[in-house]
Amino acid sequence: MSTGTTTAREPSCRIRALHTADTVTVYQAYAPSLGLPAARDGRFPAAWKRDRMTWIKPSFLWMMYRCGWATKADQETVLAVEITREGFDRALDHACLSHYVPGLHPDRAAWQRELRRSPARVQWDPERDLRLKPLGHRSLQLGLSGEMSRAYADEWTVAIRDVTPLARKVHALVRAGEGRAARALLPDERPYPAPEAALARLR
Repeated sequence: MSTGTTTAREPSCRIRALHTADTVTVYQAYAPSLGLPAARDGRFPAAWKRDRMTWIKPSFLWMMYRCGWATKADQETVLAVEITREGFDRALDHACLSHYVPGLHPDRAAWQRELRRSPARVQWDPERDLRLKPLGHRSLQLGLSGEMSRAYADEWTVAIRDVTPLARKVHALVRAGEGRAARALLPDERPYPAPEAALARLR
């Protein structure tokens, strides 16, 4: 069970995800015209634009913050996309940070060169609690473009589930003040054993 809270020992940047020995679950939200066929067929339809950058989020609550509990326009259908850990780790290994960090990058020009040649990019955003307020630690967003975006849609995807009913149920419990019941429904997001070499470049 995910707590939706933080502790003093929680690292500022850590990947937390629902994962198995072989797969990791990430979240995206789409208009019903795209999200419902994807969930029905277990794969992204031809209308899913494979040449555009797509952002995947391992945090259910961060996805709820982004889509407003599935109420924002063109984000009414929330998908849980189960992908291979091999693909996810490959993306991390080829990713760069979406912003320049002095000390981590030699200079801004070097970071810009890395950004241009990287098919994936990482952004760390404040994790959210059940009321979607920011917490003191950050959650991963992973942007995929070009070859990585196509591989995500057509090679790495193992299953796609429509979790919009879950989003609505959790939201209703939160609004009713039933925090414990809402928390019990959250996906079991645990620290993800990402390759340390990749994370060292991305924190």
